[in-house]
Amino acid sequence: MKPVDWLGDSLARLRGFPRHAMREAGHQLELVQDGREPKDWKPMRTIGAGVNELRIRAGGAFRVIYVANFAEAIYVLHAFEKKSRRTALLDVELARGRFRNLISTRRSQ
Repeated sequence: MKPVDWLGDSLARLRGFPRHAMREAGHQLELVQDGREPKDWKPMRTIGAGVNELRIRAGGAFRVIYVANFAEAIYVLHAFEKKSRRTALLDVELARGRFRNLISTRRSQ
């Protein structure tokens, strides 16, 4: 099983989800850790190559943006409650910035 590496405040944000949404997000991430496909996801190419979004519907719309392409870990870039039809630009930019920092850090190692 790949470990999960939580970037920025993504873990704290996930812990702020309602209990059912938090459990569902954990279950879906566990599937990804095992190399299986989560139940409801989509690629987020606007953020970066290999970045995906878990979609959790549990008394609201919750999202977990992650990248699982790397052998060493699954990196959770951002977790948030989606409040409108389109993902807020602020959430996209935050995840994109964390992805860029991750790529930069990996290159320098």
